[in-house]
Amino acid sequence: MNIIISNQDERPIYEQIKEQLKEQILRGDLLEKSPLPSIRKLAKELKISVITTKRAYDELENEGFIETFPGKGSFVATQNQELLKEKQMKFIEDQLQHVIESSKAYNIDLDELIQMLTLLYEE
Repeated sequence: MNIIISNQDERPIYEQIKEQLKEQILRGDLLEKSPLPSIRKLAKELKISVITTKRAYDELENEGFIETFPGKGSFVATQNQELLKEKQMKFIEDQLQHVIESSKAYNIDLDELIQMLTLLYEE
């Protein structure tokens, strides 16, 4: 598992952790029922507060991405494949929304944006 905390990222640290773990689950890098590091171990590795790590895990659990079993640890939740696909689509939509906002700010029209997306997708 690879998590990178950036001081230049405007998002809180717990959110950076949550989003990176969520992305790894959605991409299939972290498989169903895979164990996650304990909250303490991850906090120690990232050199952050245990409270911050716990908040990231709590939010992932609330969103249905992980399951925590007292005394056993946290694991990637078993996903309904249709629901997983829906979560993947939502993740991509969120990323594209950011791209669209940036495109509008830089006066890049839809045709240019589609051209860029097509070229990048085909690479």
